[in-house]
Amino acid sequence: MKFAELTEGRRITLGPIATDAQEVVDFARKYDPQWFHTDPEKAGAGPWGGLIASGWQTCGMAMRLVCDHVLAGSESFGSPGLNYVRWPNPVRPGDQLMLEVTVKEARVSKSKAALGIVRWQWVLRNQNGKQVLDLEAVSLFNLDGQDRAPGDD
Repeated sequence: MKFAELTEGRRITLGPIATDAQEVVDFARKYDPQWFHTDPEKAGAGPWGGLIASGWQTCGMAMRLVCDHVLAGSESFGSPGLNYVRWPNPVRPGDQLMLEVTVKEARVSKSKAALGIVRWQWVLRNQNGKQVLDLEAVSLFNLDGQDRAPGDD
């Protein structure tokens, strides 16, 4: 999608995306080696009642959906960061996840005319409708030679 298509209030639904136990363990062993992500037996006896995915893996899954279906072919070139990130419920192996993206703000920078800025909320839910991720991100778009629809007076 192009920057001009990311208008304030736009909602985009993406997914499903799923994970399995091996993917959870492999990711965690490499990036977040806590026992409730890496040891199915110990995790089964722990407070979560089973293996759960790292929150960072959950973010990565949402990012994959956004990259494949929104940012591919866009003018996107990076992000200065997240305003917040929350994991209200765990992701478990076998969950089917759907992402709803809501554009909160899309504008052209007042100081750099060729810079588009999108502030958007990403909410990932499992097959039972429970939120497993809620974040607000800011993304940057290079508008050199591009249409500048949102707020480009």
